[in-house]
Amino acid sequence: IDALYNTILLNGTHKASSIKVAEASKVIENAQRDLNISFVNELALIFDRMGVDTSDVIEAAGSKWNFIKYKPGLVGGHCIGVDPYYLAFKAEALGYYPQVIRSGRRVNDYMPHFVADKVVKLMIQKGHKILNSNVLVLGITFKENCPDIRNTKVVDVVHELAAFGCKVDVHDPWADPEEVMDEYGVQTFQDGSRLYDKKYDAVVLAVAHRQFTGIDFPKLTNGSNTVIFDIKGFLDQNIVDGRL
Repeated sequence: IDALYNTILLNGTHKASSIKVAEASKVIENAQRDLNISFVNELALIFDRMGVDTSDVIEAAGSKWNFIKYKPGLVGGHCIGVDPYYLAFKAEALGYYPQVIRSGRRVNDYMPHFVADKVVKLMIQKGHKILNSNVLVLGITFKENCPDIRNTKVVDVVHELAAFGCKVDVHDPWADPEEVMDEYGVQTFQDGSRLYDKKYDAVVLAVAHRQFTGIDFPKLTNGSNTVIFDIKGFLDQNIVDGRL
């Protein structure tokens, strides 16, 4: 197998000493990313209480050569948010309860609730009645510019907003509406022209699809009274009311 892959991979292969080593390396690669993101997510929770912009802090810290830039956000998909549980399960089966891995997972799993709660608070500050308010969520896939909806945490944001009494529309030009409905029971639409059929009380940028650069935000909002929340740090900071 190693010889076969070496015929097609430009950078070659690394031959692990055993299948256990190979599997463990893949698991810790994703667990490490999960923990790094959980750290900046926790920073985002702290800085939100301080009234400090997390992205500005990370940008400033990044001026030091050995600082690794990670952005806060929702951790979904079939690898990063899943592999830590495999590692934790195996550790517990062997009699060890992993503290750091479990803690990172708790922080990341909390973020959809934080986002929804923050959006609702911003809406209240602008005088909106939350019950039956119109909220638009942009993106449902677990990452940008792909149709993959596996273990997407945007769904949790949608459900949280709906639980507050919001009427939530979800637009994603990449995701298959039938697949999303079958998997999560959430109705979505792909046609971008439908964005302007109504005015929204809040807009949540959840996934940084390239198509969203062309959205005319003034046409789908109620002017400055609409809350715009940017999970991905994708939009011009001057037009958003909040971001992670």
